[in-house]
Amino acid sequence: MQFAPLLAAPPLVQAHAAAAIAAFGLGLWQMAAPKGTLPHRRLGWAWTGLMLVVALSSFGITGNRGPWHFSWIHGISLFTLVMLPLAVLHARRGRVGLHRRAMIGLFLGALVITGAFTLLPGRLLGRVVFS
Repeated sequence: MQFAPLLAAPPLVQAHAAAAIAAFGLGLWQMAAPKGTLPHRRLGWAWTGLMLVVALSSFGITGNRGPWHFSWIHGISLFTLVMLPLAVLHARRGRVGLHRRAMIGLFLGALVITGAFTLLPGRLLGRVVFS
């Protein structure tokens, strides 16, 4: 594993990657830890904040095609920006099942699936992991 490509990337890309990696780790912890506790709620707010950073920063990352050239992954960022407040609202209103499904869906869709695409050959994290 070589971190040189990530360290050479623009600060926005570095912040995006750091927030995504932190959200992934915290998300795994949240799924394994007891639910409904004060730590779960506090870490949930931290995870939500990290996901906001990931989603919002993605709009500044458009690859080599220049600004305002978005890909399908940016659609997932829009979906994330809609679903995060809904998932929090479900929790606040006691709709635990809907909250759980929304958060697991965000974790899998916005972090795991899109994260897997960042490991493809030619992508930045692919070069970091497989170089």
